[in-house]
Amino acid sequence: MSENVYRTTYRSFINIYNINLFIFVYKVLLLLLLLLQLLLLLLLLLLLLLLLLLLLLLLLLLLQLLLLLLLLLLLLLLLLLLLLLLLPLLLLLLLLLLLLLLLLLLLLLLLLLLLLLLLLLLLLLLLLLLLLQLLLLLLQLLLSNL
Repeated sequence: MSENVYRTTYRSFINIYNINLFIFVYKVLLLLLLLLQLLLLLLLLLLLLLLLLLLLLLLLLLLQLLLLLLLLLLLLLLLLLLLLLLLPLLLLLLLLLLLLLLLLLLLLLLLLLLLLLLLLLLLLLLLLLLLLQLLLLLLQLLLSNL
């Protein structure tokens, strides 16, 4: 009888140990998975910041091009006013056509600038959502350790 009680106690101890080991392994795997998710989220955040930086650089370049185009347009208008007094009508029409072409190019650049600004806004929103996801993941990580 005593040996039977000993076996039952030993088996229940082994069962409890196995369950505790399973819970420990489960918690460790969950923690590793959360850490991997955190790492991937941080990597995505870094890539998003890099993309944002490149977009800002492109935006600055586009603004510079826009200012240069405006300067060229102004110069062309000045030239047009000067030539209005000196040259015949055909050359004047040619210059007007060139001026119109430059205006169209300017409009196209403005539209591109607007599109880039919208993309920048979208990326900022995505960055904010990613930071929120990162915060939630950190909170989940903290709660899983408790």
